[in-house]
Amino acid sequence: MSGFIIMAAAVVITLLFAYISFHKVKKLKTGTDLMQEIALAIQEGANAFLLHELKVMYKIALLVALLLGVVVNWYVGVAFIIGAIMSGTAGFVGMKMATLANVRVSNTARETKSLGQTLKVAFRGGSVMGLSVGGFAMLGLLIVFVIFGKIMGQMESAQLAIHTNWIGINYIPFTMTISGYALGCSLIAMFDRVGGGIFTKAADMGADLVGKTEAHIPEDDPRNPATIADNVGDNVGDVAGLGADLLESYVGAIISSIVLASYMFFISNKAGTNAISAELVQKLITYPVIFAAIGLLSCVVGILSLLVKNVSEKPHKELNISVWISAATTVITTGILTYFMFRGETSIETARFNIGIMSPWVASITGIVSGVLIGLVAEYYTSYDYKPTQHIAKSSVQGTALTITTGLSSGMKSVLLPVGILATAIISSYYFAGIYGVTMAAIGMLSFVATTVSVDTYGPIADNAGGIAEMSKLAPEVRKITDKLDSVGNTTAAIGKGFAIGSAALAALSLLASYLYSQVNAQSAAEFTLQLNVLNPLALAGAIVGGALPFFFSGVLIDAVAKAAGKMVDEVRRQFKMNPKILTGEERPDYKTCISISSAGALKEMKLPAFIAIMPPLIGGFIFGAEFVGGLLIGTLLSGIMLALFTANSGGAWDNAKKYVEQGGVDDYGKGSAVHDSTIIGDTVGDPLKDTVGPSLDILIKIMSVISLIGVSIFQKFNLLTLLGLTELFK
Repeated sequence: MSGFIIMAAAVVITLLFAYISFHKVKKLKTGTDLMQEIALAIQEGANAFLLHELKVMYKIALLVALLLGVVVNWYVGVAFIIGAIMSGTAGFVGMKMATLANVRVSNTARETKSLGQTLKVAFRGGSVMGLSVGGFAMLGLLIVFVIFGKIMGQMESAQLAIHTNWIGINYIPFTMTISGYALGCSLIAMFDRVGGGIFTKAADMGADLVGKTEAHIPEDDPRNPATIADNVGDNVGDVAGLGADLLESYVGAIISSIVLASYMFFISNKAGTNAISAELVQKLITYPVIFAAIGLLSCVVGILSLLVKNVSEKPHKELNISVWISAATTVITTGILTYFMFRGETSIETARFNIGIMSPWVASITGIVSGVLIGLVAEYYTSYDYKPTQHIAKSSVQGTALTITTGLSSGMKSVLLPVGILATAIISSYYFAGIYGVTMAAIGMLSFVATTVSVDTYGPIADNAGGIAEMSKLAPEVRKITDKLDSVGNTTAAIGKGFAIGSAALAALSLLASYLYSQVNAQSAAEFTLQLNVLNPLALAGAIVGGALPFFFSGVLIDAVAKAAGKMVDEVRRQFKMNPKILTGEERPDYKTCISISSAGALKEMKLPAFIAIMPPLIGGFIFGAEFVGGLLIGTLLSGIMLALFTANSGGAWDNAKKYVEQGGVDDYGKGSAVHDSTIIGDTVGDPLKDTVGPSLDILIKIMSVISLIGVSIFQKFNLLTLLGLTELFK
């Protein structure tokens, strides 16, 4: 009961804080009539796209929920809908705040000429998204725990025994229910990230390729027909998409630990040796949720620390301090929680699981430390304060080909260190608390997600503010302030992607372990060992196919962006050709047509990526069985993590290399030069990589993992090889 009280307190305090921040930002002045007009156009475009996207998403979501309800059980379908609603609501609230905050950030810079004051407004706007992500994720978990926990009892051993549904498939009810909740969050995150990513990058590429490189007009110039669509895209892709993405990562990490603890309880009790008590398993199931709730309250402290003080003129430093305060508060408070929750427990070693008094907490610390380190590596490879990005910018003096070549090289090299950090975190967390410790490392990495999302969301708000300043023809010092904030935002976004990818790897590994445990039946539990034989031809074939899926998925996304961007380029060129007065500033371009092109492209192209994420484990499972799907998950995890890191970091580096040239970092070259044009092309190549492909890959990994976990007991009994009597040939 005390755990539910902590969860409820975290939800109330977090969402109340978000509500207060929302209205504090809304009360600020919006500036000149022209600023308000531009801001309104961005708001209307973002709202229109999101409403169209919701219609598509929830039709598919209702169909998936119906299938889950029929094939698995009704409560899995209901939990799926709860997850979809929580994820969609968080994204909508955050995007609404961002579209209201952007013009207020511009006006604050205009009135105060203070970088520090402008930073606070942008960060407060971003904090609404961050707090909504944590608050709505926890609210959904609380609902699932209270409603379905009550239906299924208090998780005593009798209720955790295997149950049987109408077609004789075995499963543990509560783990299936929370897996359904996680799947609901994941599916909406996929649509938001993919749809938003296609929208924003089609507009961004169209605006850059024609406006900057052909017409040689500045970024966000009101003469560019695609500029409003570009600013709309920042909100639907980098705010709503980002929020849904990290909410899904957050929930996936928590769910993986709950599922794993539940299955290990079942395995150890069926084996009959070193059984985990019902009292201990209740602690292991509730511990990650309470841990996350305390982390959420710690984020409130970290966010407030920036908002209540006089901030300096160094935005990067101030944002980092907020994150560090959140992380440090989480470490201290969860350490106290762990001591009081597990004191008196003896160390247990069973089913590859061990725990002492402080073991889960120590494992979570490895996740926090590794998350910070991955963020620092991402910063090193993407910030123009460091050599890799500077090298890309300076290589551009020799031409565009070297811009692309050095960017690819930097992105590829950036994969090794994060993977080494992840490997160390996995080994260390396993040493301290077994496979359960790996799940706690994932939770530790995302325990201060509200602060990291706040920092990430501040970036697109600052970017929009700069666009409004440019289109409203505000004083150059205003744009200088917003550009500085935007540049820092590019780096914080890269760090956020690193957190999401790292936690996805840890959570997916935990879900894979849960998948293997879930294949055990009552007769074989005593002989069970946690392994997947990669020499089994089914598992090996699955791993090969799984390794190829992220590449195919990425190709589909890039092609989708390219198609929409091509139409955008044609439209911008058409408007310039048909109406020369646009470039002279005598007449306004047609912004609405460009918004429609991005919207249509995103809505048309976002269905296939979702299909790719959902169908392979189902098709593979029903044809070849559970062994094949296990290999499929391993292959997807390995190649997906590498590809996600590479695309996110190379794209971020290309973007900041362009900004490095614009800031005068390369001698004798600046805006409008051939070197600048080369970096613009590099940035354009990197756009779909960093904002569409990279963020979507970690969602792909987790959707496949959760789908497989829900369907594993079906795959075991109902697959083509079993029906044909060929199972023994592949053992």
